[in-house]
Amino acid sequence: MWLRFSDGFTDFVVLSSGVVEIALGLSMLFLFKYKAVVGALLALFYVLIFPGNLNQYFYHIDSFGLNTDTARLIRLFFQPVLIVLALWSTGGWEVWKRCWRQLKK
Repeated sequence: MWLRFSDGFTDFVVLSSGVVEIALGLSMLFLFKYKAVVGALLALFYVLIFPGNLNQYFYHIDSFGLNTDTARLIRLFFQPVLIVLALWSTGGWEVWKRCWRQLKK
């Protein structure tokens, strides 16, 4: 509802975010040499999709088995957990800190 230009565009955003999520998951499996960078990108992805999850909760939008407000609310509380796990389990914290220091210069 917040970013609704047309039904086709909304479908495109949902499907493309799914493709990005799958690509990041495969990157976690196969690009283990770059796991810290991939973990930082995965955490950033989770941050970026959070507004969409809020939108689904506030406007009662069913999606992928999330057909109750309770299920959608529970997902909102686990989103920060996913962010922290992506950073902690991959060493992505260091990548974020390094980027933050570069931005402050």
